[in-house]
Amino acid sequence: MTSPTILDMCMAPGGFLATTLNLNPRARALGFSLPISEGGHKVLLPTGPNVTLRFLDITMLAADMGIAEIPAEHPEAERFLSQQLDPGQLFELVLCDGQVLRTHSRAAYREKREARRLSVTQLAIGLEHVKIGGTMIVLLHQVEATDTVSLLYRFNKFSSVEFFKPTRHHTKRSSFYMIATNIQSQHCEAILAVEMWKKQWKVATFGTDEEYKELRAACLNEEEVLGEFGTELVRLGRKVWGIQAKAL
Repeated sequence: MTSPTILDMCMAPGGFLATTLNLNPRARALGFSLPISEGGHKVLLPTGPNVTLRFLDITMLAADMGIAEIPAEHPEAERFLSQQLDPGQLFELVLCDGQVLRTHSRAAYREKREARRLSVTQLAIGLEHVKIGGTMIVLLHQVEATDTVSLLYRFNKFSSVEFFKPTRHHTKRSSFYMIATNIQSQHCEAILAVEMWKKQWKVATFGTDEEYKELRAACLNEEEVLGEFGTELVRLGRKVWGIQAKAL
């Protein structure tokens, strides 16, 4: 029997992954984490033969995001990284809960686009490398926000979506977790989503301000989304809104 596999896109400090491994002691995990020298968190996860850690900035994973040629004039051309995951390297569970860190020492030009770059890197690589029938857990904010609704609408087309809002640290915040199970990662909508997120990363990384503005303006038809997904969105969001409202 093969061991279940886990990919943690932004692992440190490691509590989430540690809990997952405690519940699945036979599992093998690969975790990416921003190096401490660049402002990343200290890793508290106990080391073991079933855990592989790679310290790097995932927003610089150009090869994994489909970019083979880096423009020579780019200010950080030498910092982009080679392929980290093989095309057929798949995982039963993918964790995507990374957020932009204030402590992260990065070039000034990246500030306005960093959150987008980090988000789409996790989503594109995560969905591309989750097994058919696998699970992704994604940290999100504001159920009703346009970007969040768009993401949920897309995932609902090729997976079963539920929400979880921890009552310890997230009660008053807008944050919650999307738990997408039974993911059909080879579904045409899933493949299109990966392509879209990779395109967004490319424009956010190499594009002009005008190109990035146009990219951000291109969104789903609101009437279409609400017509197809509005009722389900309210059902999913009701518990999240209720927990937050009760705590405020």
